[in-house]
Amino acid sequence: MYASGIAQIAAANDLEAIRAWLARFADKQTTFDSYRKEAERLLLWSLVQLGKPLSSLTHEDCLRYQRFLANPQPAATWIANAGEGGGRKHARGDARWRPFHGPLSPASVRQAMVILNVLFSWLVQAGYLAGNPLALSRQRSRKIAPRITRYLEPGLWQAVKDFIASMPQESARDRAHYHRARWLFTLLYLGGLRIAEVGGNTMGQFFVRRDRDGTMRWWLTVHGKGDRERLVPATRELMTELSRYRQSLGMTALPSPDESTPLVLPIGRTAGGTAASTADDTAARAAGRTTGAAREATHAASNRPLTRAALHTIVKDVFARAARRLREQGDDHAVRAGLLEKASAHWLRHSAGSHMADHQVDLRHVRDNFGHASLTTTSIYLHVDEDRRHQETDEKHRIDW
Repeated sequence: MYASGIAQIAAANDLEAIRAWLARFADKQTTFDSYRKEAERLLLWSLVQLGKPLSSLTHEDCLRYQRFLANPQPAATWIANAGEGGGRKHARGDARWRPFHGPLSPASVRQAMVILNVLFSWLVQAGYLAGNPLALSRQRSRKIAPRITRYLEPGLWQAVKDFIASMPQESARDRAHYHRARWLFTLLYLGGLRIAEVGGNTMGQFFVRRDRDGTMRWWLTVHGKGDRERLVPATRELMTELSRYRQSLGMTALPSPDESTPLVLPIGRTAGGTAASTADDTAARAAGRTTGAAREATHAASNRPLTRAALHTIVKDVFARAARRLREQGDDHAVRAGLLEKASAHWLRHSAGSHMADHQVDLRHVRDNFGHASLTTTSIYLHVDEDRRHQETDEKHRIDW
């Protein structure tokens, strides 16, 4: 359904039109990857399943695609490792690569359709399409879940901390993995950071300032979702753990202003080698790699942050191993172990928010710590509120290794 007016983009076909749309997000890697994935899936489905271009899709086609997302069939065509239950990822150039790793959950289906609606709306605005086939969809008001279910209750969170504390430290590579896991979980929990924010920010964004009563307080400037910036209180515990992590790498205890070192570093190889930037050092080698970390961290690895996928793998590996440790304690722990096996980095964010609320931290402070509202730092009264937010977060939100 091509537009009859004057197009504002020079696209000659659907693929070029999609590339023009994606170019708007080239500087936002997480958004770009998510949008490209959904656009690619729809384009492939349209061509393979229906035998027609994306620009010819009707409203009925889009409803059919929505049902397809919940059950991509035939599985051998669409799902990687379908005969093995799916789930494994392969490089795009691998013959086993498929667009899906299994059926999408209802929430993921909704998210996919939201993204595609953005795509179609933009193509109409750009004069490439005459109309948006998703515009006729019935808009449902979003219901707020009555409670957060994807979080770790305090006892289960303690089991995760106990596992990390028990990680081997006999060799240099063991110690490197232990210190990195401890720091990553501290950052996700005490800072309430999203996994993408861990990879997208640096140690140079920690800074110290004196509050109105003369107390020096550390903060972390986080560039987060939607290009929004927020200030996260860097509590005494968080700064102690940062110093512990940095010193384990042979670095100074505190970062310098504008330091470009990623918040979490790859495990270094042997002295003189290059730093690893993938997650194979956690998933495939549970003990880790060796240990030119002290020398390499500030050189080869310092400007190469771990990818979101690598950070995700580290977290999932710790949860999986903590779950195995629980199962070894007997059948009574099977249900709790099952929860840990499902957990992800975002569960730590939910857990942190829930635990802060349980400890009666002012919900406005939780909101600001987590970036659920924009920050304004120009008002002196808000500055006083920020100092109070820092103090209350420091006193009531702890990891207690």
